[in-house]
Amino acid sequence: MEQRGRPGAGSGLRARAARGTLVNGAFLVGTNLLALLRGFLVAAFLTTSEYGVWGVLVVLLATLMWYRQAGIGEKFVQQDEADQELAFQKAMTLELVLALAFAAAGLAVVPLLALGYGTGEVVAPALVMLLMLPAAALQAPLWLFYRRMDFVRQRTLQAAEPLVGFVLVLGLAIAGLGVWALVIGSLVGAWVGALVALRACPYRLAWRWDRTTARVYASFSWPLLLSGGTGIAIGQALTVVGSRTLGLAGVGAIALAGTITQFAGRADQAVTTTVYPAICAVADRLDLLFEAFLKSNRLALMWGVPFGAGLAVFAGDLVRFGLGAEWEPAVVLLQATGVAAAVHQIGFNWDAFYRARDATRPIGVAAVIGVVAFLALPVPLLGVAGLAGLAWGILAAEAVNTAVRAHYLRRLFPGFSMARHLARAIAPTLPAVAVVVAAREVGLGASNAGEAVGWVAAYAGVTIAATVVLER
Repeated sequence: MEQRGRPGAGSGLRARAARGTLVNGAFLVGTNLLALLRGFLVAAFLTTSEYGVWGVLVVLLATLMWYRQAGIGEKFVQQDEADQELAFQKAMTLELVLALAFAAAGLAVVPLLALGYGTGEVVAPALVMLLMLPAAALQAPLWLFYRRMDFVRQRTLQAAEPLVGFVLVLGLAIAGLGVWALVIGSLVGAWVGALVALRACPYRLAWRWDRTTARVYASFSWPLLLSGGTGIAIGQALTVVGSRTLGLAGVGAIALAGTITQFAGRADQAVTTTVYPAICAVADRLDLLFEAFLKSNRLALMWGVPFGAGLAVFAGDLVRFGLGAEWEPAVVLLQATGVAAAVHQIGFNWDAFYRARDATRPIGVAAVIGVVAFLALPVPLLGVAGLAGLAWGILAAEAVNTAVRAHYLRRLFPGFSMARHLARAIAPTLPAVAVVVAAREVGLGASNAGEAVGWVAAYAGVTIAATVVLER
């Protein structure tokens, strides 16, 4: 039986990581561009209230997908058991146990959460979406290709879900199914992804419940579950307060901002997921870990900062020439989201290096601080001042999160300077922002969609040129 595992030090990790970054970057940018396009295209066929229902469903599903924050797949990548087939079977069993338990709990939780939101229309589609939990767990065979750093195989298999989902969602939305287009398309895509992954699994599938393994994984996972739980708490608080104060239209604006924020972080995800198996292999070498952190985060910042700053600069044009007048109240939120998303990329992948060293406790502590900051700042401001208050609160909370990241990075890498890292991250974007702002000051702003696209192209061109000069 094949027992190939994670590549070790001295096996061309840099070359594998470089190739993997290209593969993962192309995959994640492509699939998340599909998700972003899907969000905007479907918004054209749904009312803001219908899109708000979908926003509530996304929060509900994220709550029920909490079990995935346990990082079972990441622990499987990090472990070095002698029998890798048995190790996989035990890890996949744990993943399925959690998925089925959370799906069962969802039968009771969904109606209660819907009652809290005051949106009973989400109950039926949310109960249907519970079927996505076992489908997600059955995609566990993808861990094998990830651990081996066989990114081409992993991403080829993984592409089935987003492609099928995109086609079905858009087609059903055009057909007039409303929010059910998103529900059905997402669900079918998830099960297609599961079937593709199971068919490609090189190991036998078997139920292997092992208490010792469960305890080992629990020690690794509880801070990650805590971290994931704080994110869920934030989403729930925003949804409850937003639906009660602004209605479903306000929740729709928050959901759209969330979709854009996720897209902004995809480059970082591409790089971090690529280097994680490699840094697990050299977890005892702080010099190599520091090199990996600096290079991987700078690569992600080359995308994340220009995208976030560009959203802040062009949010008004996006609404005026794209989404339509009914989205006008969301402009200030989109601008703040862009700035926060850009700043969030600075040191964003610090937690991957703690996971690689099997030290997950700081991740849980940072998550608790983050949720306290969010519940103390953006959520109350949303209730008092609507979307504008939420915008300012998000920026304040992000400042707290950045300070926490800086603290833990200095603990792991003595001598690390967050200020220097920050300055280098934003430097290539400043000239592009200055060009657009200066043009608007002298009356050269966009007056139609064509001109807006032209200014976006100019912004991108200046950013690329500055990046080449400063980062070559």
